[in-house]
Amino acid sequence: MYVVRAEVADTPAARMQGLMHRRELARNAGMVFVFEEDAVHCMWMKNTLLPLSVAFVDRSGTIVNIADMEPLREKPHCAARPVRYALEMNRGWFAERGIGPGTKVRGLERFAPR
Repeated sequence: MYVVRAEVADTPAARMQGLMHRRELARNAGMVFVFEEDAVHCMWMKNTLLPLSVAFVDRSGTIVNIADMEPLREKPHCAARPVRYALEMNRGWFAERGIGPGTKVRGLERFAPR
């Protein structure tokens, strides 16, 4: 089990800002994006200086897919099917721990829109 300290982006403004302009991200830190509805959500790296990996997570907490993202690119990276959350971490964080599609993420349900 891994403990992640994730900032929460649960409003349109917070999701739009994301991790833009950051120069560093602590080892087990990240940002969880909470969406109001299940959908095929996409992420991009506009104004984001750090290389990141994003895990797209469905409402049950299961990772659907993970994408590695390049800094300062506007190419979208999308969920393979509808998800409720996206968890961004330093690039390679998931792979280094053997975390992939099908892995359960606990604790996200407390952020679910009511």
